[in-house]
Amino acid sequence: MARRGAAAPKTVDDYIARVSPPFQDALHTLRATIRRAAPGADEVISYGMPAFRQDGMLVYYAAFKDHCSLFVGSQRTRERFARELKPFDAGKGTLHFTPEEPLPADLVRRLVRARVAENAERRAR
Repeated sequence: MARRGAAAPKTVDDYIARVSPPFQDALHTLRATIRRAAPGADEVISYGMPAFRQDGMLVYYAAFKDHCSLFVGSQRTRERFARELKPFDAGKGTLHFTPEEPLPADLVRRLVRARVAENAERRAR
């Protein structure tokens, strides 16, 4: 949702400040939920979007014209939670939600914790 011709955001706060107000609240809530689920993760901007990284990328999120998206960085995790993700699944690992119909916080926490465990397992090998 960045303005055309504007420089890419350098921080997550900068990214969220550029988003329309209804989506700002949704992203703040999502960000806080992810932080609580992965307190050791670093926040970064990657591919022009906010993301969390711990032993590799965990999740990305973004706002668009009419929805927000959460990108779960793992096919294995998406398959594990497929039934619960179905109402939000937009294909290719993208979950769509709106401020009016947000992703359930408990589901986000479990997705993020699964990604943390998956990355830790991969790193240990």
